[in-house]
Amino acid sequence: MWTPATRRQHNRGSLRYETDMTDAEWSLIAPLMPTARPTGRPRKWPLREIVNAIFYVMRGGIGWRLLPSDFPPRSTVFRWFCLFRDTCLFEKINHKLLMLDRERCGREASPTASVIDSQTVKTCESGGPRGYDAGKKIKGRKRHALVDTDGRALVPYPHPASIQDRDGAGPVLNASRRPFPFIRKVFADLDIRDRVWPKAPVRLPTRG
Repeated sequence: MWTPATRRQHNRGSLRYETDMTDAEWSLIAPLMPTARPTGRPRKWPLREIVNAIFYVMRGGIGWRLLPSDFPPRSTVFRWFCLFRDTCLFEKINHKLLMLDRERCGREASPTASVIDSQTVKTCESGGPRGYDAGKKIKGRKRHALVDTDGRALVPYPHPASIQDRDGAGPVLNASRRPFPFIRKVFADLDIRDRVWPKAPVRLPTRG
């Protein structure tokens, strides 16, 4: 809940850009950053500035060429973004922050129950595969998402909009087994539940 105290706590007016990280925020994800190699050319740009530039692009929805000049060169930022993406660093950051926030709220770090649903959004022709959702009459992508019971993102999974919920739910649940092995129950709306599990409650098998 936003109160005068929480607004002061999360005020970002003193930062260069609102997407820049504070010292406290950087201290949480800095241990997950790749370490510098002992040989070769030393790094010219600090990783914190690289991450700040990535957040600026993602939050603003702009092209890499529109990065302000006080950030590292766009080619450098994009190269690091591709490395973070290919090594699943963003997923690791989300996993760590999720567990920390659950513990902050007095809950177990790993959830035992979750909620699954989907959302169809319009997209342009470029930027990856897309399809047509005949039910919602939208051409674009469908975002299947698994969240905990407080709404924290566990496993987001994009598909073309033409993928039905009954087909998209399976890969999301399979992808959740390794990072969240303690999930035993999944809540779903009637559309997903009746198509994927028509006669059984939504319970995931025990790993073993």
